[in-house]
Amino acid sequence: PIYPNQQLLQHLGTLAVMLPVVFDLRSKVLSRSAILGITVFAFIHVIGARYIYSYVPYNEWSIYLTGLDIQDFFQFDRNHYDRFIHFSFGLLILPYTRDLVKRYFGITKTVAVLVIAWLFIQTFSMFYELFEWSLTVFMTENMAENYNGQQGDIWDAHKDMALAMLGSTISLFLFGFRQKTINE
Repeated sequence: PIYPNQQLLQHLGTLAVMLPVVFDLRSKVLSRSAILGITVFAFIHVIGARYIYSYVPYNEWSIYLTGLDIQDFFQFDRNHYDRFIHFSFGLLILPYTRDLVKRYFGITKTVAVLVIAWLFIQTFSMFYELFEWSLTVFMTENMAENYNGQQGDIWDAHKDMALAMLGSTISLFLFGFRQKTINE
């Protein structure tokens, strides 16, 4: 790792993401789509945590595997792996929140379940950005910058929350469409 002293903090998120799957081994509350979403998200989170999000060499991997220079093609001036994680959080974790809303709140209406799950994603995204902001109080400026992955973007938190919202909105419509076709 580039920053070995930050690995514990980086991987605490991985543990938090995987705990629901571990606890579900007996109760079997989670659907296959929820477990798949959590597992895929944990995998891409581990990659980000290993490299500290701002330094994930996805562009080098893309050039090696496909010959496509993503940074050049999209004219990116920063590493966007952090943005990809926030988008993926919204997209992949919505099935998990949907299952929890159905189980623990007893709501049966599909639309209500999906909307509450969608709202949960937005709320958690905001709390995570507040957590990142609070870290800046306790960490050195350099450590906070590396952990948060802002890369000099003062609007980083806003963009991260917007991408989580976009991902969860796409997931909301996919599950809503799937549910509609199943009921027809």
